[in-house]
Amino acid sequence: MDLSFRFRRTERLKRRDEIRAVFNRGKGVTCPGAKLFCLENGLPHNRIAFTFGRKFGNAVQRNRARRVGREAYRHIRQSIKGGYDLVLLVYPGKDTFISRFEQLKTLFFKAGLFCLRV
Repeated sequence: MDLSFRFRRTERLKRRDEIRAVFNRGKGVTCPGAKLFCLENGLPHNRIAFTFGRKFGNAVQRNRARRVGREAYRHIRQSIKGGYDLVLLVYPGKDTFISRFEQLKTLFFKAGLFCLRV
């Protein structure tokens, strides 16, 4: 496992058909303000995409929420199982690093993806 904190291009889920497959066939878990969909991808690492509800502010607010989400994911990814495509659907509300980090911890725990690595 790569121990650097970089968010590499291979960790991004970009293609529309791949994101749609995670929405349609993936398992979904929710917490206040966010929903996580996950689907096994057969790769040794996870790939993630950040999406937003239809009424989530303007482009500036969406881009900031995406940056905050990526940063929170970077700090938590060493503690989750690999081999999944993940889509995080974020709804309007609190958009701080701490709140996003707590949402991700809750969602990964509910999805059964948390594993404590030493």
